[in-house]
Amino acid sequence: MSAIRIVLIEDHDLTRMGLRTALKQQDMIEVVGEAANGQQGLEVLKDTAPDVALIDIGLPDRDGIELTQHIRESEEFASLTPIKVLILTMHDDRDTVLAAFAAGADSYSLKDASIEQLLEAISTTYEGNSWIDPAIARIVLHQVQQSRSVESDSDGPIQTTIRSVDPEYRQVLESEPLTDRELEVLELIVAGCNNAAIAEQLYITVGTVKTHVRNILYKLCVDDRTQAAVRALRSGLVG
Repeated sequence: MSAIRIVLIEDHDLTRMGLRTALKQQDMIEVVGEAANGQQGLEVLKDTAPDVALIDIGLPDRDGIELTQHIRESEEFASLTPIKVLILTMHDDRDTVLAAFAAGADSYSLKDASIEQLLEAISTTYEGNSWIDPAIARIVLHQVQQSRSVESDSDGPIQTTIRSVDPEYRQVLESEPLTDRELEVLELIVAGCNNAAIAEQLYITVGTVKTHVRNILYKLCVDDRTQAAVRALRSGLVG
Protein backbone atom coordinates (compact mmCIF):
# COMPACT_ATOMS: atom_id res chain seq x y z
CA MET A 1 0.00 0.00 0.00
CA SER A 2 1.37 3.42 -0.95
CA ALA A 3 1.71 6.06 1.76
CA ILE A 4 -1.22 8.37 2.43
CA ARG A 5 -0.23 11.85 1.28
CA ILE A 6 -1.12 14.47 3.90
CA VAL A 7 -1.21 18.28 4.03
CA LEU A 8 -1.38 20.03 7.41
CA ILE A 9 -3.19 23.37 7.61
CA GLU A 10 -2.76 24.66 11.16
CA ASP A 11 -1.90 28.17 12.35
CA HIS A 12 -0.37 27.20 15.69
CA ASP A 13 3.31 26.54 14.96
CA LEU A 14 3.97 24.17 17.86
CA THR A 15 0.84 22.15 17.15
CA ARG A 16 1.69 21.90 13.45
CA MET A 17 5.28 20.90 14.19
CA GLY A 18 4.12 18.30 16.69
CA LEU A 19 1.67 16.80 14.22
CA ARG A 20 4.25 16.78 11.45
CA THR A 21 6.84 15.07 13.66
CA ALA A 22 4.39 12.44 14.88
CA LEU A 23 3.02 11.69 11.41
CA LYS A 24 6.45 11.50 9.76
CA GLN A 25 7.30 8.62 12.11
CA GLN A 26 4.52 6.56 10.53
CA ASP A 27 5.35 4.47 7.46
CA MET A 28 1.78 4.80 6.19
CA ILE A 29 1.92 8.62 6.13
CA GLU A 30 3.76 11.07 3.89
CA VAL A 31 3.47 14.75 4.83
CA VAL A 32 3.71 16.52 1.48
CA GLY A 33 2.95 20.08 2.60
CA GLU A 34 1.85 22.40 5.37
CA ALA A 35 0.46 25.88 5.82
CA ALA A 36 -0.20 28.34 8.64
CA ASN A 37 -3.33 29.97 7.21
CA GLY A 38 -6.18 29.34 4.80
CA GLN A 39 -4.77 31.16 1.75
CA GLN A 40 -1.43 29.39 2.03
CA GLY A 41 -3.35 26.19 2.55
CA LEU A 42 -5.25 26.56 -0.71
CA GLU A 43 -2.01 27.13 -2.62
CA VAL A 44 -0.35 24.08 -1.04
CA LEU A 45 -3.39 21.93 -1.72
CA LYS A 46 -3.43 22.94 -5.39
CA ASP A 47 0.31 22.33 -5.75
CA THR A 48 0.43 18.94 -3.99
CA ALA A 49 -3.09 17.47 -4.51
CA PRO A 50 -2.86 15.33 -1.35
CA ASP A 51 -5.05 12.40 -0.40
CA VAL A 52 -6.13 13.95 2.91
CA ALA A 53 -6.03 17.51 4.25
CA LEU A 54 -5.93 18.00 8.03
CA ILE A 55 -7.54 21.40 8.53
CA ASP A 56 -7.84 23.42 11.72
CA ILE A 57 -11.05 25.39 12.12
CA GLY A 58 -9.52 28.43 13.84
CA LEU A 59 -7.37 29.75 10.99
CA PRO A 60 -6.50 33.48 11.09
CA ASP A 61 -7.70 34.56 7.64
CA ARG A 62 -10.57 32.18 6.85
CA ASP A 63 -11.87 29.46 9.13
CA GLY A 64 -11.55 25.79 8.33
CA ILE A 65 -15.25 25.45 7.54
CA GLU A 66 -15.05 28.18 4.90
CA LEU A 67 -11.87 26.60 3.55
CA THR A 68 -13.54 23.18 3.31
CA GLN A 69 -16.50 24.67 1.48
CA HIS A 70 -14.13 26.39 -0.98
CA ILE A 71 -12.35 23.09 -1.67
CA ARG A 72 -15.66 21.40 -2.35
CA GLU A 73 -17.28 24.08 -4.50
CA SER A 74 -14.60 26.05 -6.36
CA GLU A 75 -13.75 25.33 -9.99
CA GLU A 76 -10.00 25.42 -9.29
CA PHE A 77 -10.32 22.17 -7.32
CA ALA A 78 -12.86 20.54 -9.61
CA SER A 79 -10.17 19.21 -11.96
CA LEU A 80 -8.12 17.66 -9.14
CA THR A 81 -8.60 14.26 -7.58
CA PRO A 82 -11.07 14.90 -4.73
CA ILE A 83 -9.25 15.77 -1.51
CA LYS A 84 -10.57 14.17 1.66
CA VAL A 85 -10.95 16.64 4.53
CA LEU A 86 -10.33 15.76 8.17
CA ILE A 87 -11.20 18.62 10.51
CA LEU A 88 -8.85 18.62 13.48
CA THR A 89 -9.76 21.11 16.21
CA MET A 90 -10.48 21.84 19.84
CA HIS A 91 -14.07 22.83 19.01
CA ASP A 92 -16.52 20.18 20.20
CA ASP A 93 -19.81 22.11 20.21
CA ARG A 94 -22.71 20.76 18.18
CA ASP A 95 -23.12 23.76 15.86
CA THR A 96 -19.47 23.69 14.81
CA VAL A 97 -19.57 19.95 14.14
CA LEU A 98 -22.73 20.22 12.04
CA ALA A 99 -21.37 23.22 10.15
CA ALA A 100 -18.19 21.31 9.31
CA PHE A 101 -20.08 18.34 7.90
CA ALA A 102 -22.50 20.60 6.03
CA ALA A 103 -19.50 22.31 4.42
CA GLY A 104 -18.31 18.95 3.12
CA ALA A 105 -15.85 17.67 5.75
CA ASP A 106 -15.35 13.92 5.63
CA SER A 107 -14.24 13.41 9.22
CA TYR A 108 -13.92 15.32 12.50
CA SER A 109 -11.44 14.76 15.31
CA LEU A 110 -10.45 16.66 18.42
CA LYS A 111 -6.83 17.77 18.77
CA ASP A 112 -6.40 15.87 22.01
CA ALA A 113 -6.99 12.54 20.25
CA SER A 114 -4.25 9.97 20.68
CA ILE A 115 -1.89 9.31 17.77
CA GLU A 116 -3.58 5.91 17.38
CA GLN A 117 -6.98 7.59 17.05
CA LEU A 118 -5.61 10.14 14.61
CA LEU A 119 -4.06 7.44 12.44
CA GLU A 120 -7.35 5.55 12.48
CA ALA A 121 -9.18 8.75 11.47
CA ILE A 122 -6.74 9.42 8.63
CA SER A 123 -6.87 5.84 7.36
CA THR A 124 -10.66 5.69 7.54
CA THR A 125 -10.98 9.04 5.76
CA TYR A 126 -8.49 8.04 3.08
CA GLU A 127 -10.49 4.88 2.37
CA GLY A 128 -13.53 6.99 1.55
CA ASN A 129 -15.38 6.58 4.82
CA SER A 130 -16.06 9.04 7.62
CA TRP A 131 -14.67 9.15 11.14
CA ILE A 132 -16.17 11.00 14.09
CA ASP A 133 -14.38 11.46 17.39
CA PRO A 134 -16.34 9.46 20.01
CA ALA A 135 -16.34 12.47 22.35
CA ILE A 136 -18.05 14.55 19.68
CA ALA A 137 -20.67 11.88 19.08
CA ARG A 138 -21.55 11.89 22.78
CA ILE A 139 -21.82 15.69 22.88
CA VAL A 140 -24.07 15.78 19.83
CA LEU A 141 -26.30 13.02 21.20
CA HIS A 142 -26.60 14.77 24.58
CA GLN A 143 -27.71 18.01 22.96
CA VAL A 144 -30.11 16.15 20.65
CA GLN A 145 -31.72 14.45 23.63
CA GLN A 146 -32.10 17.81 25.40
CA SER A 147 -33.63 19.35 22.27
CA ARG A 148 -36.09 16.49 21.86
CA SER A 149 -37.05 16.74 25.52
CA VAL A 150 -37.98 20.41 25.03
CA GLU A 151 -39.84 19.61 21.81
CA SER A 152 -41.83 16.83 23.45
CA ASP A 153 -43.22 19.33 26.00
CA SER A 154 -44.71 21.46 23.23
CA ASP A 155 -48.23 21.06 21.87
CA GLY A 156 -47.23 20.56 18.23
CA PRO A 157 -45.85 17.39 16.67
CA ILE A 158 -42.12 16.73 16.67
CA GLN A 159 -40.70 17.01 13.16
CA THR A 160 -37.35 15.86 11.84
CA THR A 161 -35.73 18.26 9.40
CA ILE A 162 -33.81 16.92 6.43
CA ARG A 163 -31.17 19.34 5.18
CA SER A 164 -27.81 19.26 3.37
CA VAL A 165 -28.64 15.95 1.70
CA ASP A 166 -28.08 15.17 -1.97
CA PRO A 167 -31.32 15.11 -4.00
CA GLU A 168 -31.30 11.34 -4.53
CA TYR A 169 -30.89 10.69 -0.81
CA ARG A 170 -33.55 13.25 0.04
CA GLN A 171 -35.93 11.50 -2.35
CA VAL A 172 -35.36 8.15 -0.64
CA LEU A 173 -35.89 9.66 2.81
CA GLU A 174 -39.07 11.40 1.71
CA SER A 175 -40.49 8.25 0.10
CA GLU A 176 -39.35 5.96 2.94
CA PRO A 177 -38.85 8.10 6.05
CA LEU A 178 -37.23 6.67 9.15
CA THR A 179 -39.63 5.39 11.75
CA ASP A 180 -39.53 6.65 15.34
CA ARG A 181 -37.78 3.44 16.42
CA GLU A 182 -35.24 3.74 13.60
CA LEU A 183 -34.49 7.31 14.71
CA GLU A 184 -33.90 6.04 18.24
CA VAL A 185 -31.52 3.39 16.91
CA LEU A 186 -29.79 5.99 14.73
CA GLU A 187 -29.21 8.29 17.71
CA LEU A 188 -27.54 5.43 19.57
CA ILE A 189 -25.42 4.61 16.52
CA VAL A 190 -24.23 8.25 16.52
CA ALA A 191 -23.37 7.77 20.21
CA GLY A 192 -21.14 4.83 19.27
CA CYS A 193 -23.29 2.07 20.76
CA ASN A 194 -22.97 -1.46 19.40
CA ASN A 195 -25.97 -3.68 18.69
CA ALA A 196 -25.94 -5.28 22.14
CA ALA A 197 -25.91 -1.89 23.88
CA ILE A 198 -28.73 -0.60 21.65
CA ALA A 199 -30.79 -3.70 22.38
CA GLU A 200 -30.29 -3.23 26.13
CA GLN A 201 -31.23 0.45 26.10
CA LEU A 202 -34.33 0.00 23.92
CA TYR A 203 -35.42 -3.32 25.49
CA ILE A 204 -35.44 -5.17 22.18
CA THR A 205 -33.53 -8.17 20.87
CA VAL A 206 -30.18 -7.92 19.07
CA GLY A 207 -31.86 -9.46 16.03
CA THR A 208 -34.41 -6.65 15.97
CA VAL A 209 -31.62 -4.10 16.26
CA LYS A 210 -29.85 -5.66 13.27
CA THR A 211 -33.07 -5.36 11.25
CA HIS A 212 -33.41 -1.68 12.18
CA VAL A 213 -29.75 -1.00 11.34
CA ARG A 214 -30.14 -2.69 7.96
CA ASN A 215 -33.21 -0.56 7.21
CA ILE A 216 -31.42 2.61 8.32
CA LEU A 217 -28.42 1.93 6.08
CA TYR A 218 -30.75 1.30 3.14
CA LYS A 219 -32.81 4.45 3.69
CA LEU A 220 -29.74 6.65 4.18
CA CYS A 221 -27.99 5.08 1.14
CA VAL A 222 -24.83 4.25 3.09
CA ASP A 223 -22.69 1.15 3.54
CA ASP A 224 -21.84 1.19 7.22
CA ARG A 225 -22.72 2.64 10.62
CA THR A 226 -20.11 5.42 10.60
CA GLN A 227 -21.38 6.75 7.28
CA ALA A 228 -24.92 6.58 8.69
CA ALA A 229 -23.84 8.66 11.69
CA VAL A 230 -22.19 11.27 9.46
CA ARG A 231 -25.23 11.49 7.17
CA ALA A 232 -27.47 11.82 10.24
CA LEU A 233 -25.39 14.75 11.49
CA ARG A 234 -25.21 16.42 8.07
CA SER A 235 -28.91 16.08 7.35
CA GLY A 236 -30.17 17.04 10.79
CA LEU A 237 -31.86 13.69 11.37
CA VAL A 238 -30.51 13.75 14.90
CA GLY A 239 -30.24 17.54 15.13
